[in-house]
Amino acid sequence: MTSAFEPFGIYRVRIFLFLLLTVYFISETDGVYKRREDKSKCPKVKAIRNFDTAEFLGYWYIVQYYASSEEALDYRCMRAELSVSSEIAEVTMNFTYSFADDPINEQLGGNITWKIPSPDFPAHWVHAEDTYEGIYNTYVLDSDYKSWALLMHCAEKSKSPRYLSSFIMSRDPQLGVNVISYLREKLPRYDIDLEYMFPMSQENCTTVDPGIGLLMPPPVRVVSKRRNGGRRHPLKRKNRRF
Repeated sequence: MTSAFEPFGIYRVRIFLFLLLTVYFISETDGVYKRREDKSKCPKVKAIRNFDTAEFLGYWYIVQYYASSEEALDYRCMRAELSVSSEIAEVTMNFTYSFADDPINEQLGGNITWKIPSPDFPAHWVHAEDTYEGIYNTYVLDSDYKSWALLMHCAEKSKSPRYLSSFIMSRDPQLGVNVISYLREKLPRYDIDLEYMFPMSQENCTTVDPGIGLLMPPPVRVVSKRRNGGRRHPLKRKNRRF
C-alpha cells in the first residue's frame, strides 16, 4: 500500500517546490525592479553621529575619488578647504585640482556652499545655491577629524539618473592602506562601485612653465562609455584658473 501512494506524494512535493521557487523568483524580480526605480533618487544614507562641524573644518587632501559618470580618473592634486558661517549655518568648500593629462598641470579651482538643514543632523548638508537645478546632498559618512574623513555626494535632477560621488580625504598627502580599506568598505551599500574608486595623486602639484606645453604633443584621450557630457570639474561647477 505504501508504494502505491509514493508517486502521488512525490508529485505533491514537486508541485510545492515549484510554487515556492515561483514565489521566490517573483519577489526577487520585484525587488530588482524597485531598486532600478530608485536609481533616480539618492539612497538613504547613514551619516556620522554626534558630528562636530568645527573639528572637521580646515585643509584636506583628496586621496581617493569616485564619480558615477567617470570610468577613469580625470583629476589629480585635488585639495579642499572647508569653512563655516555660523550665522547662517552654511558650509563652504574651496577646492583646487588639475586635469591628469594636462602637461603643464594648470591649477583650477572652484567652490560649493551647502546649508545645514537641521541642527540635529549636522553631518548632512544640502546645496545652497539657487542656480543649481535639483537636489544636491552631501553626507559626512565618517571621520576622526585629525587624520581622515569620508564624504559622499548625491545629486538628484528631474528625469535624470542620480549622480553619486565620494571623497576619501586626509589631512596629509598620503593615508594608510588599512584606513583606506576601512573607509572604502562603507561605500558599496550606497551603490558605489569600488572598481571605479581611484587613488588621487598628490605629487608634483605645482604648475610648470606654460611654455613647456607648446613643445608637447596633445594627449590622447579615450572617451569613457560612462561619461556624461564634456570635461568638467568634480563638483559640476565652472572651472576657475589660477
